[in-house]
Amino acid sequence: MMEDKIKELMALRQQARLGGGEKRIASQHKKGKLTARERLDLLLDEGSFEEFDMFVCHRSIDFGLDKETYLSDGVVTGYGTIDGRLVYVFSQDFTVFGGSLSEMYAQKICKIMDKAIKVGAPVIGINDSGGARIQEGVKSLGGYADIFQRNILASGVVPQISAVFGPCAGGAVYSPALTDFIIMTKSTSYMFVTGPKVVKTVTGEEVTDEELGGAMIHGTKSGVTHFVADDEYEGISLIRKLLSYLPQNNLEDPPLSPCDDPIDRLEDSLNSIIPEVTTKPYDVKDVIHAVVDYNEFLEVARHYAPNIVTGFARFNGMPVGIVANQPNYLAGVLDINASRKAARFVRFCDSFNIPIVTFVDVPGFLPGTSQEYGGIIIHGAKLLFAYGEATVPKVTVILRKAYGGAYDVMSSKHLRGDINYAWPSAEIAVMGPKGAIEVLHHKELQLITDTEQRIKFLKDREEEYRKKFATPYVAAKYGYIDDVIEPRNTRFRVIRALQSLSTKKDSNPPKKHSNIPL
Repeated sequence: MMEDKIKELMALRQQARLGGGEKRIASQHKKGKLTARERLDLLLDEGSFEEFDMFVCHRSIDFGLDKETYLSDGVVTGYGTIDGRLVYVFSQDFTVFGGSLSEMYAQKICKIMDKAIKVGAPVIGINDSGGARIQEGVKSLGGYADIFQRNILASGVVPQISAVFGPCAGGAVYSPALTDFIIMTKSTSYMFVTGPKVVKTVTGEEVTDEELGGAMIHGTKSGVTHFVADDEYEGISLIRKLLSYLPQNNLEDPPLSPCDDPIDRLEDSLNSIIPEVTTKPYDVKDVIHAVVDYNEFLEVARHYAPNIVTGFARFNGMPVGIVANQPNYLAGVLDINASRKAARFVRFCDSFNIPIVTFVDVPGFLPGTSQEYGGIIIHGAKLLFAYGEATVPKVTVILRKAYGGAYDVMSSKHLRGDINYAWPSAEIAVMGPKGAIEVLHHKELQLITDTEQRIKFLKDREEEYRKKFATPYVAAKYGYIDDVIEPRNTRFRVIRALQSLSTKKDSNPPKKHSNIPL
């Protein structure tokens, strides 16, 4: 008798693992996509997956659904490990009703999210869905809202990562948008609130899925996605790598890794990386790669607002978040997109006890009507707010320019920067020498009509201003810079700073929550 029951169990498990059936699985593969279970097999440590609710089915009887049911109901949920660390997962199954979300489907996702919050483990969601299951009406919509509520409650408590490996449209987009990081794949994934057909009906605009919400669109233009992968294999590898830098929850520290990269490794190339001509660009990523462990840097939002660089690295095995102005693009200026990108990254790091190392080379905020009309004041304030609110260890290195309000914003001592260094090439001033001289000596300049005399006057005054004000030593004199350091010694100084801050305790005044300028 028991043998028969076990056979029945095995048969039902096999049925559930087939999802929508062999034909639909073949169709999924033909599109260059893996199935829900294949994705989890790649993501999780071998043999670690424990599935929940394999036998759940929908409860709807309308529009013929009573005659079509599938075990698991279009989403695979449970928990497993990645590099031995617990994670909760859900993986949407496009072979069952196009991955559309139903009442029971939503309940399955909510269950694993509730458990993740209780035990303090990351949540990873793999999205591949046509949206709400229309036949279920408001039950489906309610299911989405139930998931959104948990995304909100989990925010800042456990890391949440979304992989979009297929369609993600309508209300479905808001769950990934509420999570910490989104990964999309080229040519097989897209996200949009309203699809091409609706766009054409409402606006008359003709646009493809890819043009409207493809991975590169969201990677470069909207900033919705943080990583663009060539395929699902790379996307899954990115999830595993990203998690290696993150703690399990907001009450833990990020995981330390063994490190035999010497902390006192000198990088002589850094002593000559800053060009003699102050307007000439260089790649700040060369600085980052030179000083971090094994030259490894996981960049976040690489394609979006490239005038600021964000990402994760390690110093002597300790994970850190890195923010750096990029002189190679728009001279490293802060604009709306760069401010938003960096602010969100800083707040994530602060939520999960990840120290922040900032490399500064910023000429100021981008001027112009498009920036002012777009709200650069508010968006710039987001970055200022994020740094000022952060209580994690903050180490800042000013490489070259730190002008005006942008000096304040980029993790200055005045925003509770813990240890602030400067290279000898640092220029810390209200504005660049040329602009300053034009303001300070505008009356004299009006009186000089000879072009050669005017040029000489400007050159002499600019040099005078640079020597007097655009140096790190004036700021150092007031204690705003803790030390002026030799560039090649940056790795050692940053590591020692982080070690000294490992027991830092700081807090903000008691409040329900802050009101960041949105």
